[in-house]
Order: sequence, then C-alpha cells, then structure tokens
Amino acid sequence: MNTTTYIEDCRPLLFNISSNGIWENLSSPDVIFGYSLPLMEIQILLIFTSVVMTHMFLRCIGISHIASYMIAGLIMGPQLLDLREKSTWKLSLDPVMNGNGPLRGFSVCGFMMFTFLMSLKTSRRVVFNNGPLPVVIGILTFIVPLFGGLCFRNILADNINPHYMPPKKALAERTVIIATQSSILLPTTTYFLSELNILNSEFGRLALSASVINDILGVSFIVLAYSLGTYKNISHSTAYIDLIAVIIFFLLVFFVVKPAMEWIVQQTPEDKPVANIYVHAVILTVLGSAVYTTVFRMKYLLGPVMIGLVIPEGPPLGSALEAKYEKLTLNVFLPISIAFSTMRCDITRIVYELDDILYNIFLMVLTIALKLVAGIAPCLYCKLPLKESIAVSVLLSCKSFPEIFFYESTLDDKYISQATYSFLIFYTLLNSGIIPVVIRSLYDPNRKYIGYQKRNIFSLKPNSDLRILTCVHNPGNISRAIAFIQLFSSPNQENPIMVTVLHLVKLVGQIVPILISHNKKTKQLINNSYIHTANLAFSQLMQESFDSESVAMFTALSHENLMHQDICMLALDQATSMIVVPSGRTWTIDGEFMSDDVAIRRLNISLLERSPCSIGILVDRGHFLRNHKRKDNINVCAIFIGGKDDREALSLVNRMKHNPKVQVSVIRLMSNQETESTNWDYILDHEVIKELKDPEVNTNIAYTERIVTGGPEVATTVRLLSEAYDLMVVGRNHGTSSPDFSGLIEWVELPELGVIGDLLAVRDLRSSVSVLVVQQQHQA
Repeated sequence: MNTTTYIEDCRPLLFNISSNGIWENLSSPDVIFGYSLPLMEIQILLIFTSVVMTHMFLRCIGISHIASYMIAGLIMGPQLLDLREKSTWKLSLDPVMNGNGPLRGFSVCGFMMFTFLMSLKTSRRVVFNNGPLPVVIGILTFIVPLFGGLCFRNILADNINPHYMPPKKALAERTVIIATQSSILLPTTTYFLSELNILNSEFGRLALSASVINDILGVSFIVLAYSLGTYKNISHSTAYIDLIAVIIFFLLVFFVVKPAMEWIVQQTPEDKPVANIYVHAVILTVLGSAVYTTVFRMKYLLGPVMIGLVIPEGPPLGSALEAKYEKLTLNVFLPISIAFSTMRCDITRIVYELDDILYNIFLMVLTIALKLVAGIAPCLYCKLPLKESIAVSVLLSCKSFPEIFFYESTLDDKYISQATYSFLIFYTLLNSGIIPVVIRSLYDPNRKYIGYQKRNIFSLKPNSDLRILTCVHNPGNISRAIAFIQLFSSPNQENPIMVTVLHLVKLVGQIVPILISHNKKTKQLINNSYIHTANLAFSQLMQESFDSESVAMFTALSHENLMHQDICMLALDQATSMIVVPSGRTWTIDGEFMSDDVAIRRLNISLLERSPCSIGILVDRGHFLRNHKRKDNINVCAIFIGGKDDREALSLVNRMKHNPKVQVSVIRLMSNQETESTNWDYILDHEVIKELKDPEVNTNIAYTERIVTGGPEVATTVRLLSEAYDLMVVGRNHGTSSPDFSGLIEWVELPELGVIGDLLAVRDLRSSVSVLVVQQQHQA
C-alpha cells in the first residue's frame, strides 16, 4: 500500500507501508527499510534483542527487567547505534512522516494501556484505611519539597546562558524539575513494592496509601500548571475553552461512563465472564478519552486514568480487562515504550552542557533532601523504627519508568532541554537499580516474625486461652475447619478457646492488597456469599460449642505469593499460639483423591519458614469430617518420636481430651538402640513421657510404646495405625533419638509434611485417616 504526499515545491513523495520483501531489489536488499512496516519490525526486533542480551547479564546481580529496558534504550540511542536518527529519513523526506512515527505510536499505546490498567487495579476505597499517618506523609512529602524548591527557583536567574535556553523557559524548566521530584506516582511505588515482595506488609500498605495521596496532589498540580501555561503562552480564550472541555469530560466520566460500567457489571451473571463486546467497548472508550484530552491540550494519559478510576475494580469487569490486556501490555508494549523514550537520552549532552544544568541538579538534590526529611519526621513522631522511617521516605523519593512519560512530555513541549532530560533519565535508571538494594538493607519484612516471645501450645499454662488462627481458601475448607475446632469443646468450658478465621481470596483485577475485618462496622468491601455464610457458621459454632462469641473474622484479598505475610501479620496481632492451614492435597468426603493445589502448598512452605507461632497443616481425607457430621466419637492418635514438634503435637491433643466425644491415644515409636543423653531435647522428651505414664497426672489419654528398628518398619507401623483412627497428629520433624528413616526420606513426596506426615498423606494409602502435621514455633 502506497500513499502519496506533497510538499511545498509540489514534488510528490511516496510513503510506503508494506514491501515485496528482499527480492524487490536484490542488489540493495535494505530497500525494504523504506517501507514503514518492515522498518518498524526491525526496530522492535533490535529493541527486544538488546533487552534480552542486557537482562542475561543484569539478572545475575539481581537487577530488574525495567533497568534492562532502559539500558536497551541507551544502546539504541545516540551513544551507540543511534536508531532514531538512522530511521528518521527512511520513509519520507517529509518530517511529519519520519521513520520513528509507527514506533512512537507503539510507545504512546504502551504508556496509555499501562496507565489505564494501573488506575483500574488501584482500589480507591482503602486509601484512608490505614489511619492518618499515610495521609500526613503523602501531603508533607509533596508540599514541603515543592514550596522549598520554589523558594530557590529564581536564584541565579540572571546568570542563565541565553544560548542554552531563554530565561523564561529556564525558569519553567526549574519548575518542572521541582514538581516532578516532589511527586511520586503510584505505579512507581507499586513496582518497587512488588519487586521486593512486600506489598502486603505494614510497610507496603503505609507506602501505598501515602503514595496515593502524593500522586493526587502531584497530578493536580501538573494539570493546573499546564492550564496556566496555555493561559499565558497561547491565549486566554483557549485556556477557558480547554478548562470548560475538561469540566465536561469529568462530568461525562462520572455521570455517564461510571453508570455504564456499573450497568455492565450488573448485567454479568455471578461467576460468569463479561461479554467481549463490553470489553471492546471499554477499550474504545479509553482510546476516545485519550483523543479528547489531547485535542484540548491536556496530556493523553488523563483520559485513560479517569476511565480506569471509575471502573469497578476486581471481577467481573476489572479482572476481564486485566486478563485480556495485561500480559500484552507488560511484555510487549511497555518494553517498547520505555526503550523508545530512553533512546532520546544523550549522555554526551550532560557532559557538554554540565555548567548549564548544574543549578538544575542542585535543585533536584535540594528537593529530594527536603522530601526525605518530610517523610522521616512524621514516621519518627509516630514512633516507627528509624530504619523503617528512612525506608518509607526513600521509597517515596525514588523514580522509575512511569515518570519517564512526564519527562518526555515536557521535552516535547520544550519545557526542559535535551541535557536535562538525559540527566533525568540517567537518574531514573540509577533509581531502578539501586533503590531495591537500599530498601532491602533498611527493611526486612521477616524480622518482626522472629520468635523472641513464646507463641506455642507447649508453653501455655494448663487453663490459659488457646488462640488458633484457621485459614480458609474455599467453601470446602469451612466444614473441615469447624470440625477440627470442635475437637476442643468441653462440657464445663474449663479450657477457653479463641478462634480467628482468615478467608484468603486471590487478588484479581486489583493491585492494592486489602485486609478486611468483619467484626468492625465498616462499609462492605467484598461481595462473596460463601464468605458471609462461613462467618455465620463460625459464629454459631463458638456460641453453641464454646458458649463464647470470641471469634474474629477477616478476609484478605492478596496476591498468591504474598498471602503468607497477611497470615503472619494477623497471627502476631491476634497473639495466636497456632496457625491451622489446609494442605494442598484434597480428597472427597468418601476418601477418593481429588487434586493437588500447588499454590496452597507453596503458601504452606512459606509459612513453615516464617510463621511467628506454631503451625499445623491439616490433611483431611473425609472420614474425620463424616464422623463429625454423624456426631460419632472421634478417635485421635498422636505419634510421639521425639523433638519439639512432637512435644507440640502432644500438647495439642492434650487439649482435646476434655471433649467426651474425643478418644485420645498417644503411641510412642522408640528405636531399639535408644540410649540416655544429656541433650536438652531428650530431657524434655523424657519429662513429657514421664507425665504421660503417671496415672495421677494423665487422665483420658491411652499411652503405648512400640519398638521399631528402621525405616521400613516405621512405614509399616504407621500404615497399620492409620486404619484404627480418624485423625492422627504428628510432628513435622523429630529429635536426634528418632529411628533410622533411611529409605523413607528419599521417597518423600510432600516435604512440608515431614516423613511421617507424608506417609499418611500419600495417594495410595488405603485408609481414610486425616492427619495434622505440627511444627512448633521457631525461636531466635
């Protein structure tokens, strides 16, 4: 396809789109680059080749993909290949039709779709849920550096080199630097928190909430600044027309687009996908909004941002848009956008014009310093640790790829020079590589989970509260959790129990994690019928079986790889002694194997490594639950070999003996080569066994001992025992005096369950016994 255009001297110029391949001119094959499609394809190929080659080396030292995209842009820039300059005149002599136009279109589309998806996935309702501190931090980290920088803006204005930039433009450049360094965009904060895997931490929630406040103030200031620029530099009437157009746009968004999006959600049946026609209509609306805001001299990203903000986050519409466009945007559009914008960075201009931009660098350093102080002060006032306060302030002062759009936009509008733009891009690149390392050194999310305080059942006094946190992933876990908790009920209620229920919901169509307390009278943030039914079931259980209302219910909307942080944080807040989680392996109520959930297994492994208290993994084959429903007696057996995990398991079943419908047995597996030792674990094991053997101390527990000689005999004994009980409680690890497990460890399929737990959870075990694998709290 060819199009003809004309310039002033009436000489026709051909603008060619698709070629006939290299065979069109074998003597000069590069003629194909005179066509827009092959040229764009080779540009994209070179960008991704540079990205892949760069990341091959950078990932070895822990540098993220974003830095690779930026370095690929630098390689394609004036420093080395100068791809933009070489492509400019390939298509036409007309500057409007230069060879970078198609790639520029890709870049704009990438930034637009990324911004739309980020605003779509940001929950607006939970910004103020973390108290006043993030609001204060967000306001101070914008206001203080902005006004502090503006106070120094006009200093040395008389010494500005007129050959570098006219004085008025130079002052505008200083304002741009102050404004961009005072603000922090939410995608930047989210990117760093995601890379560090601390989105769900208290630190992450604080930083996200503060970032939203700062982002709102920053974008409002930038929009106001552009309006004033139009008023001063173009005409008053144009500025008024643009202002009216923007007001009309906001009215349309809130009174037409928002109701339309809510109507789409209402038209979609529960648990059904949104019709494709609605998804396509939303994307067309996004493109139309970008065109509208561009026509009236507002940046094209304003439209997609506003459309994304009014779409209900999460399923069905938000998740459908995310599923359809997120991977394409993040893996194709975004690398091209970042690399293309970084191509305009010319490091040599920084060197040659260093004297002209030196005061700009000073303003940037001053603004960042004021912002750091403004962020640290309120954190210290609220008694946050010094390192954590510095980490919050550093995170809110950093820059990453979302800011590149603003830098490039101001460069296009000639508000900043090429040298200043290049310095800002180089500074952003340094941020992308250095900031994650700095944050890791200042903030360790696992440090607060270290067990300096005893939070386990073995250390509890006999009649003290038993605090259990039980986690629920799906409706099938509810009845199993209730059946387990009911094992601790007793007629005289002499052993009080406090239960915390945490519903874990995978975060879809959102990026900001949410922890909802159902005990507080807060606005409903989640619509899920099974969760509300489960809450009623647990409340009824506590009132009927324990004559208590001491049940706390929460829902965590979180990313799968970060759910362990919500569980650990809630366990600390509720001072629980044990976390009980379902295993990833499930059976039907008739004992038939159903499936393995790899995500739940990964979560359980993370909890075993980081849990601030003891943890139990419940594997239910169905017989235990069936007996509970028939109100039959439950036979519980604890296998004791030795070690702190087995002692914790024994302490747990000791709490069950007061239930008249629970028959508790303890079976000790002993090695025929066991000898006395001065090891502390051996001494504690000996004291526990001594109490079990004393009929005056031990009541309602049947105790027996069995001698085993090695791994095969252990496996045979455990399998035989599994046929006589409904629930077996075992420790995950065992003491140094445990029997020889050689021959068993090599065949372990589920390492998170330990050797004995794995034997009881294998698929081919012809038994309907359920198993609870216990690990005692790891203490520092």
